[in-house]
Amino acid sequence: MVAIVKYNAGNIYSVINALRRMGVEPMLTDDAEKLRRADRIIFPGQGEASTAMSYLRERGLDEIIKSLRQPVLGICIGQQLLCRHSEEGDVDCLGVFDVDVRRFQPQNHEDKVPCMGWQEIELTHNATPKNGDLFRGLQKPWVYFVHSYYVPLCNETVAVADHILPYSAALQKDNFYTCQFHPEKSGLAGEQIIKNFLEL
Repeated sequence: MVAIVKYNAGNIYSVINALRRMGVEPMLTDDAEKLRRADRIIFPGQGEASTAMSYLRERGLDEIIKSLRQPVLGICIGQQLLCRHSEEGDVDCLGVFDVDVRRFQPQNHEDKVPCMGWQEIELTHNATPKNGDLFRGLQKPWVYFVHSYYVPLCNETVAVADHILPYSAALQKDNFYTCQFHPEKSGLAGEQIIKNFLEL
């Protein structure tokens, strides 16, 4: 069973629809026991970090998510909330990844915030077969981004994108995998990434 974490974030239904196109009927839940029993967890969404963290803490989901041992995939704000702290709302997050989320700062007139659109991402040396299973069968995929905040490069970066500066397009640590981009909106490459996650 694939469970999707239910919290006050937008864009969750695009992930549900992507899974359904692949023949998977996910369970949308904020129930701790159901999350613990699921085979795979997806933590997706678009939204505002401090509001999202308030929702998670009120329901004890912050501790539940950190304690999960099955494969977990954070998407967009899901990636950011798995980090230590976010400049968005100046909020402490889940701390799975020991890195702080920052806001893009335009350096010149051409720099647009939010970062929106298709980008080619580059896999790092961390994306070994052990850590890079999310990108199996892909080399330099083009994927779709919409975000104003980013995760700086760190030891857990497995893919890099570049907008104003290089930043983490994907992270991986233990059973936690993340994408700053939206695989559910990234065509065949995104479908392959979701498929790879389901086969971890």
